[in-house]
Amino acid sequence: MTFVARHALWSDEQQEAAKRLRRIAEEQKLETIRLSFPDQHGILRGKTLVASEALASLESGCSITTTMLAKDTSHRTVFPVFTSGGGFGMKEMEGAADVLMVPDPTTFRVLPWAPNTGWLLCDIHFADGRPIPFATRHLFRKVLDQLASRGYDFVAGLEVEFHLFKLDDARMAPEDAGQPGQPPTVSLLSHGYQYLTEQRYDLMEPALDIIRRDIIALGLPLRSVEVEFGPSQCEFTFAPRKGLAGADNMVLFRSAVKQIARRHGYHATFMCRPKLPNVFASGWHLHQSIAAQETGENAFMAKEDGEPLSAFGRGYLAGLLQHARASTVFSTPTINGYKRYRSYSLAPDRAIWGRDNRGVMIRVLGATNDPATRLENRVGEPAANPYLYMASQILSGLDGVDRKLDPPLSADTPYETKADLLPKSLREAVFALHDDPFFRKELGAAFVDYYVHIKNAEIDRFQAEVSDWEHREYFEMF
Repeated sequence: MTFVARHALWSDEQQEAAKRLRRIAEEQKLETIRLSFPDQHGILRGKTLVASEALASLESGCSITTTMLAKDTSHRTVFPVFTSGGGFGMKEMEGAADVLMVPDPTTFRVLPWAPNTGWLLCDIHFADGRPIPFATRHLFRKVLDQLASRGYDFVAGLEVEFHLFKLDDARMAPEDAGQPGQPPTVSLLSHGYQYLTEQRYDLMEPALDIIRRDIIALGLPLRSVEVEFGPSQCEFTFAPRKGLAGADNMVLFRSAVKQIARRHGYHATFMCRPKLPNVFASGWHLHQSIAAQETGENAFMAKEDGEPLSAFGRGYLAGLLQHARASTVFSTPTINGYKRYRSYSLAPDRAIWGRDNRGVMIRVLGATNDPATRLENRVGEPAANPYLYMASQILSGLDGVDRKLDPPLSADTPYETKADLLPKSLREAVFALHDDPFFRKELGAAFVDYYVHIKNAEIDRFQAEVSDWEHREYFEMF
């Protein structure tokens, strides 16, 4: 028996998708197929196989080293993998041992920018078939299963800001290499500070159209392409999708945009606030709702006049606010992302909500009997791992529902309302997560400790660097 059959890893839908995949690979004469899995940062890692080998690996899996799960954002291994337990307290993780990537055939795509190339998203398993507990796609699926056991689906719509620059110098000299290497030198496609003006859009359209065509060809549910407020800043929005699809679409979108842009002489970055003069911070606004599986009815939709949300929706909203500080490390997982949280800046700085107010953390959109009622969480940065971000939202919201929490009054003055402030730094966010008993219970202490260890490794590297600010402040004065 194959690995997939032995451990019953595929549904009927996946079995049918595998048949279609094989047929398409033959009809389109694919030469290579990329097998990828989303790591702890939401970055795609994996291997490229020639098509015949990839098809042979569909049900047997493809090996990959466990050190992929031990790296921080500089790709440094931050766990002692050659000690007993590999730093994870698990025999299977020590010695840089192998695990198996098992493709999910329903995610198969032919890449429009890479000739004769297919792509598959994978899940990772130990040799005995167990899913790896640190794999974030697996973690999100478990949370979705908890929601499904109550008869509901999670629905997510994406609103993603990023910067698109002209690539001037890729910095590929040997002396520019490092861990990480020197960032590229870029120039602007537009001056910006003209939100949604047609003039600025037309300046960026030649580059945006290249990306738009390939994103649509990839099958992602693109709705709009917009020019954002800052120089060379844009936003792509996507139609809502249920379950895993929203998170899968986000990791594929980010990876695709960067690849497409680079092939055409551009540099795309989902870094929140690049260190470039006059740039504006980028956010990721997550639109979410909960749908009843039997009827499709929106569980957030109010049926009483004057109410923006149902009782279920109010409890869910209250849960998001209750756990806002501890979940910020999932919505904003980089040191850089906290430079976006500024008062009077269209970004939130405290755990509050409002009706159609762009200064709050949670924007409530909808009205009585409106099936499109949803909550827009404006806290996230575009670099967030979508599986962790969305999982934290569902867990927080359901806790509010179960405890019948009521949200506070809506905030009409979002930067003056008294409420819990969001963490001001990644270090503060990590402390909030580490000390929060709720997420330790829901995600498991082992996963929380694992994630905190990786984030602390990044923070420690940052703290060891002398910044430009420090040099200016102290070098001459003291």
